[in-house]
Amino acid sequence: MTLPKIKHVRAFTVRGGGADYHDQGEGHWIDDHIATPMSKYPEYRQSRQSFGINVLGTLVVEIEAEDGTVGFAVTTGGEPAAYIVEKHLARFLEGRSPTDYEKIWDQMYFSTQYYGRKGLVINAISGVDLALWDLLGKLRQEPVYHLLGGAVRDELQFYATGARPDKAKEFGFIGGKMALHHGPAEGVEGLKKNIAELADMRSKVGDDFWLMWDCWMALDVDYATRLAIAAHDLGLKWIEEAISPDDYWGYAALKRNVPRGMLVTTGEHEATRWGFRMLMEMDCCDIIQPDVGWCGGVTELLKISALADAHGKMVVPHGSSVYSYHFVITRHNSPFAEFLMMHPGPTEVVPMFHPQLLGEPVPENGRLKVTALDKPGFGVDLNPDITMHRPYTH
Repeated sequence: MTLPKIKHVRAFTVRGGGADYHDQGEGHWIDDHIATPMSKYPEYRQSRQSFGINVLGTLVVEIEAEDGTVGFAVTTGGEPAAYIVEKHLARFLEGRSPTDYEKIWDQMYFSTQYYGRKGLVINAISGVDLALWDLLGKLRQEPVYHLLGGAVRDELQFYATGARPDKAKEFGFIGGKMALHHGPAEGVEGLKKNIAELADMRSKVGDDFWLMWDCWMALDVDYATRLAIAAHDLGLKWIEEAISPDDYWGYAALKRNVPRGMLVTTGEHEATRWGFRMLMEMDCCDIIQPDVGWCGGVTELLKISALADAHGKMVVPHGSSVYSYHFVITRHNSPFAEFLMMHPGPTEVVPMFHPQLLGEPVPENGRLKVTALDKPGFGVDLNPDITMHRPYTH
């Protein structure tokens, strides 16, 4: 079957929640004294928004085929990423078949390599790639997970990330991951407060419920090691993204240092097969956590996952809603998924990328049936009520 070619590529920006899930109002748990690399500066310790975590906002990419079918995706990157999509990347798609995703990805990556390779540029490439897969699924009238080889299990099971693992347990999730609140700059007292918070939560959820820490690149090897050892008796399942994503040597040391049975995880802010190759060949972690909206899209995540499978590593993608779900359901080495609790409390299970996506499925009792993913493409619609701005054209 010959598919219609790509006619138009468009890039928009959106403010407020959604794909840029840090772009929240006041009082949200995700911005409450969470340890970061900027926590060493007291003026930036209380709020991540104070140092600009939400300055970019959401990027929306639309790819329209000649027959009028539109694939879309949301990720982060805002106006700078919109410029890259419109002024640079669009040329590699318009006039091409949407089945050419391998060639398109290769040309997007290597044409931007001199100013890209990670970060903002790969976010932009990821958004384009996800929109391309959405378009391909819609043109073929199949969900993306069918295009990726089909489901290997009947349902997804989730752990929840948020400030209330005790509520996550009530909602049926298999575990709860908390943000670490105090970094090295807050000294021994801060470390004691972290342990006290973990002990309090362990008393609330019991011994068999998974508890994990998201350290958001805030620690050094010494502090992370002391924290892991202190948390061992409280049954911490894993310590996540404890140090800078560029410090592969530090991760290798941390993996050697943590107590036996505790897992080291990272990769949320890593990109492409080459970055993840470093993590695996240097034995930096037990689980890799690529974000499909940041690591290079589905096309690149397939390569990253195959590499991880060959190294005996699990792939548990970071957040990213339906874009992760369609991938995880097709991979044997992705046995569960992450759900970001985006309710401010968080005391309710709400759609992760609200209000930007319509029809976004959410777990029930911590699980999601594969049938919830059976609509064409990624199975969601762009909310027509959100305010979108197209800052550039080509």
